[in-house]
Amino acid sequence: MSLDNNNDYDDERPSYEELESPSGRPSYEELEPPSWRALRELCKANMEHFASHQDEGGLRIKGALQVLLDTLDNLRMVYAEISRFAPLFDFDENTPGNGYRSFLILVDRCIVYTGSACKDMLSQKDSVLFRKTHHMREMEACSQLLASLSTCLGHMKTLYSWREPMEDGHYSLFPSEEHSPQELLNQAENINQYCFYGRCLGFQFCDSMRTALKVISVGMASFSEVFYANGTLLGRCTNSLQYVLDPEARARRIVTISQHADISFCQAFWHLTEGDLMASLPQLVMPTLAINQLISIPPEEMDCPTLSGSTVKIPVPNSHIGKKPIHVRLLSSKRRVGMVGSGSVKSQLADQCDSLMIHCHGGGFVAQSSRSHEVYMRTWTNELDIPILSIDYSLAPEAPYPRALEEVLYAYVWALKHANSLLGSTAKKIIFVGDSAGANLMLVTAIRCLEMDIRPPNGIFMAYVPVVVDFVPSPARLLCLSDPILPFGFMMRCLKAYAATDPKRDSWDKDTTDELVELDKSDTESFAEVSESDLIALALSPTGDEDQNSRRLASLPSDSTLNSVSLTDADTVQGTENSLEETKSQEYIKRFLDMYKNSRLGSSVPILNSANSGDSNGVNEPRSWSFFGWHSNKDNKNKAPRHLEMNGGRNPSEEFAFTVPKDPYLSPYRASNDLLKRLPPIKILSMNLDPCLDDCVMFAKKLKVLGKPVTLDILSGLPHGFLNLSLVSKEAHEGSLLCAKRIGELLET
Repeated sequence: MSLDNNNDYDDERPSYEELESPSGRPSYEELEPPSWRALRELCKANMEHFASHQDEGGLRIKGALQVLLDTLDNLRMVYAEISRFAPLFDFDENTPGNGYRSFLILVDRCIVYTGSACKDMLSQKDSVLFRKTHHMREMEACSQLLASLSTCLGHMKTLYSWREPMEDGHYSLFPSEEHSPQELLNQAENINQYCFYGRCLGFQFCDSMRTALKVISVGMASFSEVFYANGTLLGRCTNSLQYVLDPEARARRIVTISQHADISFCQAFWHLTEGDLMASLPQLVMPTLAINQLISIPPEEMDCPTLSGSTVKIPVPNSHIGKKPIHVRLLSSKRRVGMVGSGSVKSQLADQCDSLMIHCHGGGFVAQSSRSHEVYMRTWTNELDIPILSIDYSLAPEAPYPRALEEVLYAYVWALKHANSLLGSTAKKIIFVGDSAGANLMLVTAIRCLEMDIRPPNGIFMAYVPVVVDFVPSPARLLCLSDPILPFGFMMRCLKAYAATDPKRDSWDKDTTDELVELDKSDTESFAEVSESDLIALALSPTGDEDQNSRRLASLPSDSTLNSVSLTDADTVQGTENSLEETKSQEYIKRFLDMYKNSRLGSSVPILNSANSGDSNGVNEPRSWSFFGWHSNKDNKNKAPRHLEMNGGRNPSEEFAFTVPKDPYLSPYRASNDLLKRLPPIKILSMNLDPCLDDCVMFAKKLKVLGKPVTLDILSGLPHGFLNLSLVSKEAHEGSLLCAKRIGELLET
């Protein structure tokens, strides 16, 4: 995979004008790309070989090959027509990419994949090891895949007919509002989704991604057998094995999950990355961090200076789940002066960094945390040599919009206040960084800063960001119908859980919440694992550096947890020149312990902020067992089993008929031009097969029209969320390094 913006197939694709040329010009067969001609010839050669085969396998192979030839013929004109208008929607001539191009790429890669399968069958036809049944199923899967993509191209023409003009005279990738999403959903029901999750799964991505995506898909199908209690235990185990051996069974299960599984399943599956095994991998194979500290910000009202010289009160986040601590994670490749965890270290401390990265993780607003996103943040903090503060905002559906936005704004203001005393940074430059849902929150937070006259960031980097949190039937959004990581049903349920105003919002299962909170616990990140004396030392102990005038918080080992419930008091202690008298110390310690107990921070870190997280003293508590991060204990025996409901035969699309507010805090694309003009420089990265591609292209074009400095990178062959897979894919790792490079460019401006 190349990290430039070139489309792999642009040079092969014929122009529409050539196909509509007068008689005497070359025919389509002569103009079509070499891969198309090669597939046509391979199909004909295979049909000739199997012409005399009258058994079931031979007849089905010939039938599949004939379907391929017929579909190629049917694709001619619609493919050519979309090729003609797709470039009109690009960001610029040097950055080809939009949802229309994406479906053309799917067709091209399907043809290359199918041609390879045909070539293998032709070369093995005379071998004694030739497995006719295997090749029969391969051909049928490829023919179904190409036929489904042909149907998708027909829907692309429909979307093009819904296009809406923009202020600059170009057309928008977002259709006019007179066409409802339900209108397209009704038409898209005839798309065969099974073919995207069976034998051809991952055909559209780079080679290093295909194996990883197959493992993820098998894991998703198998995990659903554990999560849902359909059938007997033996039957569920048998099914899980079948998903490894039978691609068709896996495809049926994944489509069923996508259509019928509730939001709790999406959360539980994505939270597997929070388990001890998965979370420990970055620590084993990636550079060690000097600081990896989890901090709990107390829910106390703050005053923030404004750019005009006054002050503004930052309210404590209170919506939906009440006042609760906000958890943030500080990561740094160096121990720096004024940084949490550096006080008692005898080794040389680095100077404070002039820069600070504020980060929000992705996860569809419903799952994951900073812990599961360490895999790329470790690379970034080493590459850029700056501290990263990643915010673990509360998750939907327990804490839907606007809770996460409230917490991110609050945590940012807290970081401004404590950058010098706790984060090891002068914060002369602050860069907002996020991927997917986290990028949306970072962008909206920057807009809120402008509105409140608070210091905005110096730059924003966003990876595959949704700037319209609504079901807008853009071409790229329909890529969810084939996406192995973000299936269509998952995307819609995340949207509904976070932003829907419909009173029929999915109910939240308390048992599921408790299990997911348990999932996020670990021996190194549990407040119960830190003694009260350690907590007191964190707040009160001076540093051992006599040459420093200011006092800093004492050190915990790297990757440990800091309880900062008394950070306000700690600031006062840091500024005190003389040691505290013993009587005052005792009063302070007593007050600290009272705050500690009253705030309930003695319990384990509730990453999901469970409404009923119980206190834990770490004594005589049952230990849970873990299977790849999925925890269970004896209390689970009393919980009612879950069942995968099929909605009584109801059309799955009916579930997605809900209302989302037209709110610029949900969808920053809808923010006023006056606010967007005031945003700092922005760099955006997406992929040519990402369901959020059109969001990125449209937002970059809007900023460009407003005269804002913006860049857009569109990578090839990578899926949505590829940053989390940078350990298993060379191309994903290269993409992560490109992200670091773009962030570095923002730091230099």
